[in-house]
Amino acid sequence: MKKVLIITYYWPPAGGPGVQRWVKFVKYLRDFGVEPIIYTPQNPTYPMLDPHMVAEVPEDLTVLKTKIFEPYALASLFSKEKTQKISAGIIPTKKPSLLDKFLLWIRGNLFLPDARVLWVRPSVKYLSKYLSENQIDTIITTAPPHSLHLIGLHLKEQFPALRWIADFRDPWTTIGYHSQLRLTQRSARKHLALERAVLQAADTLIVTSPSTQKEFQTKTSRPIVLITNGYDDDLPAETPSLSPYFLLSHIGSLLSERNPEPLWQVLSEMTQEQADFRRDLRLCLAGKVSDEVLNSLQKWQLTEFLDLKGYISHAEALALQRQSQLLLLLEINHPKTEGIIPGKLFEYMASQRPILALGYQNWDVKDIITQTHTGLTFSLTDTQGIKQALTHYYTFYKAQQLQTQPVSLEAYHRKTLTQRLSEVILEK
Repeated sequence: MKKVLIITYYWPPAGGPGVQRWVKFVKYLRDFGVEPIIYTPQNPTYPMLDPHMVAEVPEDLTVLKTKIFEPYALASLFSKEKTQKISAGIIPTKKPSLLDKFLLWIRGNLFLPDARVLWVRPSVKYLSKYLSENQIDTIITTAPPHSLHLIGLHLKEQFPALRWIADFRDPWTTIGYHSQLRLTQRSARKHLALERAVLQAADTLIVTSPSTQKEFQTKTSRPIVLITNGYDDDLPAETPSLSPYFLLSHIGSLLSERNPEPLWQVLSEMTQEQADFRRDLRLCLAGKVSDEVLNSLQKWQLTEFLDLKGYISHAEALALQRQSQLLLLLEINHPKTEGIIPGKLFEYMASQRPILALGYQNWDVKDIITQTHTGLTFSLTDTQGIKQALTHYYTFYKAQQLQTQPVSLEAYHRKTLTQRLSEVILEK
């Protein structure tokens, strides 16, 4: 077995797609001749927890931990609720308060590239010793938070022969919320400089979308490998019954700028125009939801159809997917989201429930959904197309024929993707 050290901030009991990607890779890496070793914080501040994920970790896996200091603890003295929202990525965009602006300014300018930067120096010191003593010649850093790539950068400087693979689950300076952090010009330049240093120093880069691959190809000549997120053979403990209602579900955070106002408008119109639709409609939002989204739902008179579940475990999410008549995939309508492929997309596809994806017109998601025959994709501004799609799906629901027949899903199975990762790791 070739040993590889994986440096990750998110690890069980953390919840969310960031932890699932590497827990699943670790689950299968040994099948392809790679022995993973995890390095993660001992006392992290996770915005969401999923204790069920602990059971996914192999019992004999080596997990190294050191303490981390995060400024969120200090920031919470001003407002614990606002600090938790910023940590989870929920950034207010409409009439932010002075406190909102202050906390965002601190987050964006005092801690570069992010609030986990204070873990970089002690991690480099600890891992330098560990790498030397255990003869490990390959490391992987996965981000965000992008501070973890700085750990890789410094270790590469100390050990030039060390093979460093940098995994970008999201872009860095072009991600949508980056422009909302109230960065000074100096801070913005610093982010670009750090990103450039990582892209030039890593031996191999891994990205999760074709658009990010194209973006990075304009910034570096380093090898860039596309390995998306995927689905596994996870199934609910009990097979859930399909909802008798026309249940539309969205699983995951709905940030302020991800508020799909045109969708709410169309749903509101359809409830006014069709008595049957009004009687059948149910809308479930599972995950953190911003106040702007809740206000919009109230504005369009949809709250009577709404089920707000809050954060749910991965197992509960899998069950909800299979209970739903239609699954919603929602993204910000902006070119910067072209390469954002939510991890839940692949589990949506495997659930064999139809997907209605709304976002940017050139979204990478469109090609995947089209190729796998798993749903329909529209620009978020295309209210006519959205209404036609909902009418189409509702007609099949009334006929009890609403389902999908996916094709070519195997390419997105976690084991298939891990095999590709192992090939990258084992390259000479």
